[in-house]
Amino acid sequence: QGFLHVSEIAHGWVRNISKFVKEGEKKVLLVKKIREGRAEIDLSLKQISREQQKRKLLDVKRFEKGKNIIKNIQEKAKLSNSDVEKLEDEILSKYDSVYGGVVDIARHGIKVFNDLKLSKKTLDLIKEASTKIRLPSVEIRGILELTDNSSNGVENIRNSLQGFENADQNGVKILYVGAPRYRISVTASDFKSAEKTLKPILEDIEKNIGKNKGVFKFTREESRKTGEG
Repeated sequence: QGFLHVSEIAHGWVRNISKFVKEGEKKVLLVKKIREGRAEIDLSLKQISREQQKRKLLDVKRFEKGKNIIKNIQEKAKLSNSDVEKLEDEILSKYDSVYGGVVDIARHGIKVFNDLKLSKKTLDLIKEASTKIRLPSVEIRGILELTDNSSNGVENIRNSLQGFENADQNGVKILYVGAPRYRISVTASDFKSAEKTLKPILEDIEKNIGKNKGVFKFTREESRKTGEG
């Protein structure tokens, strides 16, 4: 049982405790002191940053998801509690968490578990569980304005976008908005990867438009980030 003194809830005067802590709410607290002979642990909320709270709550969420995955596998494969312990130990010999291992499969395929001593049936069930994971992703996007006043202008612009327009290729989409505007978007696991994909595409389009003395303009739109689920 933990004890959170009002002085450890927030910096400064606390006028309304419910503004900081509510009944039934999950909070991340710092263990300040464990007193021998007492059934309580002294805790602190104000010494935990928002980033620390966010990171810890995500860890707890992932742990619970990992437990649910293992429970589901146990039921379908009819594993004993001893078998489950061995399964968890095998995964944790390579990963920090069960969920982390399943996420790795979702990203790179079941081959990442090839070095683990698991039965084919168990591997198939883990692979099935990985298909239900929504990986975190980012999307960067912007508006392309392409103008070519030559006699073959429309054809030149079409050729510049060939292979991308209305196609989903490596997370890249270019959609027609209305002359002379097109929206380009790139979806990837992180912003660095997305930018790495976008840069050569823009350079290639600009180069092709420039060959015919056309005008190229790119205006960024707000990026978006999707959490795991």
